[in-house]
Amino acid sequence: MPRQRTMSYHRRFSLFLLLQHQKPQFLKFKPLFQLLLAYYHDHYPNHNAVPKSHIHIKPSLSSFITDSKIQSEFAHHDPGVARINNGSFGCCPAPVITALQQWQLKYLRQPDHFYYNELRQGILKTRTIIKDLVNAYDVDEISVLDNTTTAVAIVLQKTAWAFSEGTYNKGDAIIVLQYGYGAVRNSIKAYVSRAGGDVIEVHFKFPVSSNNEIISAFRKALKEGKTNGKNIRLAVIDHVTSMPSFVIPVKELVKTCREEGVDQVFVDGAHGIGCIDVDMKEIGADFYTSNLHKWFFSPPAVAFLYCRKLSKCSDLHHPIVSHDYGNGLAIESAWVGTRDYSPLLVVPSVLEFISRFEKGIHGIMERNHEAVVEMGKMLAKAWGTNLGSPPEMCAAMIMVGLPSCLGISSENDCVKLRTHLRESFGVEVHIYYRTPEDGEVEPITGYARISHQVYNKIDDYLKFRNAINQLVGNGFTCTSLLD
Repeated sequence: MPRQRTMSYHRRFSLFLLLQHQKPQFLKFKPLFQLLLAYYHDHYPNHNAVPKSHIHIKPSLSSFITDSKIQSEFAHHDPGVARINNGSFGCCPAPVITALQQWQLKYLRQPDHFYYNELRQGILKTRTIIKDLVNAYDVDEISVLDNTTTAVAIVLQKTAWAFSEGTYNKGDAIIVLQYGYGAVRNSIKAYVSRAGGDVIEVHFKFPVSSNNEIISAFRKALKEGKTNGKNIRLAVIDHVTSMPSFVIPVKELVKTCREEGVDQVFVDGAHGIGCIDVDMKEIGADFYTSNLHKWFFSPPAVAFLYCRKLSKCSDLHHPIVSHDYGNGLAIESAWVGTRDYSPLLVVPSVLEFISRFEKGIHGIMERNHEAVVEMGKMLAKAWGTNLGSPPEMCAAMIMVGLPSCLGISSENDCVKLRTHLRESFGVEVHIYYRTPEDGEVEPITGYARISHQVYNKIDDYLKFRNAINQLVGNGFTCTSLLD
């Protein structure tokens, strides 16, 4: 008899769910449905025995953010500009901007209360969210900073001290990629080279056709460095290179570093979080940094630095020395003088915004990747050019060759053309100059780095396509642009 009552309940509840799914007017009873569903799961744990066809309910599409709502959340963007350069400065939706302003006002209203009772708790909450997002072992491994450039300074400062204090010998080296970010390369000059360290640069060709090209070039550079008797103290590896842009096989390169006895590995993931999967346990680096204002919808400027607990992190210090010097990098970074800490505190609000998308940040990453590949292929076909890497080697940015007849012959030409596209056509896009190799016939020397973020529309890329087609049709070359 009890079994009959249970089955009868299953049948009635299954019908109830089906009615909820099929009849919009039932949505007003959603709280009641949720209570009944909770009761059902608590009292009938063997509900999996019910035929799946009776209980499989797809989520209503209305439960996720719509395209029109996405556009309204970014209505503060200039409507006259096709903004396909999210990779440079990122974006921030309206509700996060509102949260930012609320934090700013909270500080300005009562700074003492804010400092003593809210700032550290808020930053700890942000660190905890980041810890979970990147699958770190412990929240103590996460420090919140203003920018990845600051994180680079922290790690390279530690390396410079090791040279000056005799822990490293003059001539010991660090290894970096040829296409490392410009600010990072300058930081290496400022900290490592000045302290007496050598730099080994990994060279490979662009366009790049496979991960194996990068892995082979990296192993070759390591081998040559060791053959010359150098101790390689640090490897600085990009996760997603900036210009030209493609995804680096960081897991394989970190593994190679471990096999070859490189002391420590630092992954520069400035474009990482929100753009590509970031998993500290899988990557296995000693240090990892990423901006949250590029692809994670945070306002500028906020970033994090991960330091693996098993690594030597006690001598990491913020380059701005303040009252908490010596209390650990995470604590030091939480206060580096009077400034606006609001961007570091809105990460919970960012997470709320992201939760409105199907599959959250992973769904956004999939969406951006698929769209940027589709748009990249469309543009390359329209111009008779090629992509800078296979689709599987890009995330939310991809390199697209520009027509060679534009006459891009220097980095200065790229800057001029980019300005011309902005001012004359309302197109914002990053352009890269590729030095041609000897013997190339009509080489493609200019590549556009296009980005895709949730606010982008196909019209943005069509506007770019049409602008380039118009320039080509008019016989335009970069020589016609004044410096």
